[in-house]
Amino acid sequence: MEEPIRILHVLGGVGLGGAESRIMDLYRCIDRGKIQFDFLVHQSGPGYYEEEIQALGGRIYRVPRFRLYNFVQYRKALRTFFVGHHEFQAVHGHMTSTAALYLPIAKSCGIPMTIAHARSAGVDKGIKGVVTRLLRLPLRKKCDYMLACSVPAAEAVFGKKNALAGNVKIVPNAIDAGAFRFCEEMRTKMRETLSLEGKFVVGHVGRFHYAKNHEYLLEVFAQIAKKWDNAVLLLLGEGERMEEMKQRAAALGIAGKVRFCGNQKETWKYYQAMDFFVFPSRFEGLPGTVIEAQSAGLRCLISDTITRECIVTELAVSQSITDAPAVWADYVVTHGEYERTDRYEQVQAAGFDVQKQAGWYERFYLNRGADRGKDMENR
Repeated sequence: MEEPIRILHVLGGVGLGGAESRIMDLYRCIDRGKIQFDFLVHQSGPGYYEEEIQALGGRIYRVPRFRLYNFVQYRKALRTFFVGHHEFQAVHGHMTSTAALYLPIAKSCGIPMTIAHARSAGVDKGIKGVVTRLLRLPLRKKCDYMLACSVPAAEAVFGKKNALAGNVKIVPNAIDAGAFRFCEEMRTKMRETLSLEGKFVVGHVGRFHYAKNHEYLLEVFAQIAKKWDNAVLLLLGEGERMEEMKQRAAALGIAGKVRFCGNQKETWKYYQAMDFFVFPSRFEGLPGTVIEAQSAGLRCLISDTITRECIVTELAVSQSITDAPAVWADYVVTHGEYERTDRYEQVQAAGFDVQKQAGWYERFYLNRGADRGKDMENR
């Protein structure tokens, strides 16, 4: 039998983040007899998905995290790596902040195809965001293919001109939609397990990062709790701002009503326990969590800074984060009682089911990679 081609995915790490989770959904579904994934990460310690990646046949390689001051050392580490690894058919870069550095190096070392994949429509605040934008500027000219999870992400990373000209392929952040289908039995079980019987559960899934706007979410929930004494806020995720948000919850007087659940692998079970999903992000690429929540039949209130491409059912509506938190709270309270039904088929029809998307990626990696290889042979 022929050996599968190997695709190298470049990420910051293999933790339980949005991009990582979407890649893992794809990895589980793709034909691994034809295509295998490997990972180049910028973290020294093991990540959440490391054991599963190895069990699926993937390999994990490490390079130092980029810190501006180590620019020369970073490039040297990348060149050393790619000089020693010619087995990849493609390098698929999801870490766009430094993709203009590592993709050209991979190409010069003989990798047939390089792919830059935009998964966010914004950057961090302050100098870090400025530097990220500067590093991304040449990226559109430094890769063979440009992919993006949404139009705003394409415009933010590759520029409006490229996005409008159709030079960027939009590939939605597909999920294993079937796993998130509403299940009354699982809902009852999870609410018993989490001691949520008789509670109105507001839910959120996301890392504790500036983009996710947890401080605004806590203020919204504080207003909800004033109206409904039985309200509980369920937060899934971890991150650098988690302790800060715990302190903020205490300052708002809602610490006893907020559950910090950390990272959870079987998030689909937690969606079943929720009653309303609130997602006031400052910016996103295309949040898979909002798609997951809709598949689970949850009403969703999301910020209008998020692309409307993630609104695939009538359950999701957008609201401005410049509005007072009380405005958001009023909407949740007013619309908190509804008949919950399965919306899996709508999510699947909208193109967000990874089972179908896996076939597209297989054709893309196998056919486009072969074409790029022929181009190189003819040079």
